[in-house]
Amino acid sequence: MMDLRQMEVVVSVAETGGFTAAARRLHVVQSAVSSTVRALEREFGTTLFDRTTHRVSLTPAGEAFLPAARATLRAAELAREAVDAVQGQLRGRITVGMMQGVWAGLHHALAALRAEHPGVVVQLRQAAVADIRQALREGTVDLAVVAFDRQQQRGLTTRLLSREDMVLLASSRRILGTTPNGEVELAEAARSPLVDFTPGWAIRYAVDRAFRAAGVDRSTTFEVNDIGAAAELVRNDLGVCIMPASIADRFPDLPQYRFHRHAPHWKVMVVRPPGEAPPAVAALLQHMPVPIRVKH
Repeated sequence: MMDLRQMEVVVSVAETGGFTAAARRLHVVQSAVSSTVRALEREFGTTLFDRTTHRVSLTPAGEAFLPAARATLRAAELAREAVDAVQGQLRGRITVGMMQGVWAGLHHALAALRAEHPGVVVQLRQAAVADIRQALREGTVDLAVVAFDRQQQRGLTTRLLSREDMVLLASSRRILGTTPNGEVELAEAARSPLVDFTPGWAIRYAVDRAFRAAGVDRSTTFEVNDIGAAAELVRNDLGVCIMPASIADRFPDLPQYRFHRHAPHWKVMVVRPPGEAPPAVAALLQHMPVPIRVKH
């Protein structure tokens, strides 16, 4: 009869990509993992993994089994957390997803949760928008801090944390500002060498959306995957960069220009699957929203 341990083994093999790696994660010998998978395959009468010399991959049966196994393991974990909560001993594990480029002071909420409930373990996963959405759908992420648009929010419970306009960051040697009050137009930014973030970043998503809405064509000169790298390129006058004002404030030596119109902006929110939040997730949500500087 299939049990939770067998499900955990299959999930570990799928997530680590091999029997040896799964054994390391589970702190058992590799032969124990192999025998557990074989026993489950005999029970099902089909294979769950294709085994080759170089890789292990899920069969169609394994692909069907994996999300159900994850959901069952998570349900068992939530049941334990619920009993602990009744006893006043909140424990458990929370997996928090976060889009690249979104931070929103999340560390304040995590620190407050740790101080209040040291028995709750928090895992953080930073990923692109599509990966976060998929993880929420599969239940491998309990909640996420994101900058989703309305369509991406469908089927999820959401809470707005902040709405923030973006600014244009430039070096002190680059003189911009074509309006009487020194604001810039998106077209002016498009004429400058542009430092962009890689696709999948929330900032890039919002910037792309703003240029499309304004009907302005632009090309990317530099594409980076790091806030600090973007600032260094700007500091050396190699380009300009559009980013949220709260992030731009980290670099006080670099001038900020507000947009006259069509300003890129994002709405940062916490999202989770619908339904009642598990005790540990509810405890974290109590510390959100966190104080965030919002500029309009």
